[in-house]
Order: sequence, then C-alpha cells, then structure tokens
Amino acid sequence: MKKIPTGVSAFDSIIKGGLPAGSVVLLLSEIGAGGQEFVYTSSARLLMVKEDPSDLHIILGDECKQSILPERIHYLTFSRAKEDILEEVKTSFNQDYYDAVVECLDFTDLSIPYFKHTMVPSSWTGNNNPSHIFSNNSNRDILEDLVEFLEENAEDNMIIIDSLTDLLTNSTIDKEKLITILKGMRRASKRWGGVVYLLLSKGIIDKSMEYLIIDSVDGVIDFEWSKNFSTSVRRRYMTIKKFMSVLPHLKREKIARFNAEVTDYSGYTVASYEKIR
Repeated sequence: MKKIPTGVSAFDSIIKGGLPAGSVVLLLSEIGAGGQEFVYTSSARLLMVKEDPSDLHIILGDECKQSILPERIHYLTFSRAKEDILEEVKTSFNQDYYDAVVECLDFTDLSIPYFKHTMVPSSWTGNNNPSHIFSNNSNRDILEDLVEFLEENAEDNMIIIDSLTDLLTNSTIDKEKLITILKGMRRASKRWGGVVYLLLSKGIIDKSMEYLIIDSVDGVIDFEWSKNFSTSVRRRYMTIKKFMSVLPHLKREKIARFNAEVTDYSGYTVASYEKIR
C-alpha cells in the first residue's frame, strides 16, 4: 500500500510510513487543540524534504523511506487570507518552517465567491471593483468552484481545505449538496492518489451533521484538550476515531491516544502515547 507521510514523525513510525494514498481525512479539532498546527507542520516538513530529499530520514524518519511525497501541496481557503496564514506560521514556528511554506506552498483563496450575496463589502475580500460595494452577483456556486479546483489540482497532491466549518456555517450553501460532494470526493480520491485534509471545528454544527460527515470520509483524526481539571497544565490529545487501514497498527501497539505538543522548533509533535487499559 502506498503511504503519504503526515510529517509527524513519531506518528508516522507507528503507522508504518504515513496515511494510505487516496484518502480523504477529517481533522476534527477543538479550538486550539492542534488541528491547524497539524496541517501547518505536515505542509512545512514535507515541503522541506521535497526541497532537500537528503534530509528525509532526519525530518520524517526512517519509516518513511518507502513512502511517497505529494507532488505539490495546495492550501485552499474560503474566509482566511493568505497573508494571515503566513503570519500565523511565522510567529508560531521556526524560520525553516516559514521559509518552506512561503516559498513552496500553493495557496488558493476562494473568499470572493464565498462571500457573494452577503453584506461583506467586496473590498474586504480583495475585490476592489468600485462598481460593486458588496460581493459579486455571480450565480456560480462556491461548491462548483471547490469541485473544479479538486478536479484540476488533487491528482498526486496534498490538498488542505480550510475549512469545512466555513462551508457548514454559511447559510447560502446547500448542506446536502456538500455531503454528496464529500462522498464523491472519497470515491475520486482513490483515483487521485494523494491525500485531502478537511479541517472542521468541534461543537460548531449539530451532532447529526457531524456524524454524516464522519461517515463520508476515509479517516477521522480527533484533536482535543485534556478534560483533567486537577492540574494547571493543559494537554493536547490526538485520537484516531476512524481509519480502517490505520487502526490495526494502533491496536497491535495497544495505543489509545497520543499526547501531543506544539513547539516553535518542531511544530506539532507526538510526545508520548497512552496505552489501552
């Protein structure tokens, strides 16, 4: 089975080189618990190796020697500006991470179609057409733009969609149509041969919709804060909630969940793991 590294080396070593190529992966995260940091770390570390393949064993670990790297990494946003994301990476991680992202990560900003038919002025989304105070009146659906983008860019690549939260909280977007697109995306991803990461914040949508989304993807990685209030130290945890080809590796090692840290030097890292009791 072809594997694509996540860039989180301690995790990749346990799952034998990364996630299966052709996967759509939901990153379900509590606010600040690590979902965003995970995709920043994954992007930066894979791009660093692509720039200098001789560093593969140092950055990704020996378990990833037989894994494949995506040809390109695309970061797709609906409401966040490229400049804001780059500034977040710059102030959170070391210079090597920032350099890799700013030089090699492909950004696509769909904020103009995302904010159409809203009260958001077009100038706020970077569309400074003086003839339109508010966003454009095109009848084109943002979901059509998403599908077109994937058709053109997903093959053999890593796609980061930031985020499903934006799509699910936009009242102009048909939620049933979005679920159908996710199901189609899961089928098409096997032909694309890359990996698609979908960011979704916990607690924003109702549970029934969340379950529909979970049912529509290949894998679910859950990021949460420790619920132990007896200590002042807040811990981040990562748990694999769904992934048919990944869970057997964790079961063999009797791993229940991973204890994670976010540092400026290493980004998102797995510090240790807890065994199934």
